[in-house]
Amino acid sequence: MNVLLLVMIPFLGTSLGAACVFLFKNSINDSLQRMFTGFAAGVMVSASFFSLLLPALEQSANMGRLAFLPAAIGFGIGMVFLLALDMLVPHTHMDSSEEGLKSGLKRTTKLVLAVTLHNIPEGMAVGVVAAGWLYGNEAISYMGALALAVGIAIQNFPEGAIVSMPLMAEGEKKGKTFFYGVLSGAVEPLGALMVIFASSIFVPAMPYLLSFAAGAMIYVVVEELIPEMSEGKHSNIGTISFFLGFIIMMILDVSLG
Repeated sequence: MNVLLLVMIPFLGTSLGAACVFLFKNSINDSLQRMFTGFAAGVMVSASFFSLLLPALEQSANMGRLAFLPAAIGFGIGMVFLLALDMLVPHTHMDSSEEGLKSGLKRTTKLVLAVTLHNIPEGMAVGVVAAGWLYGNEAISYMGALALAVGIAIQNFPEGAIVSMPLMAEGEKKGKTFFYGVLSGAVEPLGALMVIFASSIFVPAMPYLLSFAAGAMIYVVVEELIPEMSEGKHSNIGTISFFLGFIIMMILDVSLG
């Protein structure tokens, strides 16, 4: 039951963010979108460091000077994994630029796929930390896993709004845009559960799995979120929000973990 709660909390954050379509008449303005994006980036960077990379390094401490090796390898593989998805999955960004293989998918579908790609590493991150606690890893506590799940849920709220509000602005009905927003977050509990089941087989590889999730999340931040939060004039609002998101996630991890 505790594990199910961990994997569902981030999904709840996305769903609540998608529900913003019922509260607003128009799409969110550029400044608010940059603020949301910057905040999400800050949370993801902080979570990657405090909740994933640090535990990975701690678990490899018995390797001496080579203690960095599992974290470095896992981090690199995670980055390559997201890079491959980015190149293969057809998706459209908010600035209308397209990536991935050519397809006949609708623009709406490609917008949803873009946010879904963001959510994959977040679900994996929650899943691998939950697995670490579930299988008795001393470096990971339940409260630490809960802190990560809550932090991801907080940053998922603006992401849910970011995917659903533009769809409403393009003429989609509110109910449909809410469904798309929720759908984009459904990959998180599914991905988390898959990682938990896989981790039961690869318990000794936990440092690699933790850093893999970190590498995947940092890829999303560098490739997508930081450019989006810096677009246009007065982009310092994105930078300030980044620091705020980083600090909040750090507080959650240190105080609860």
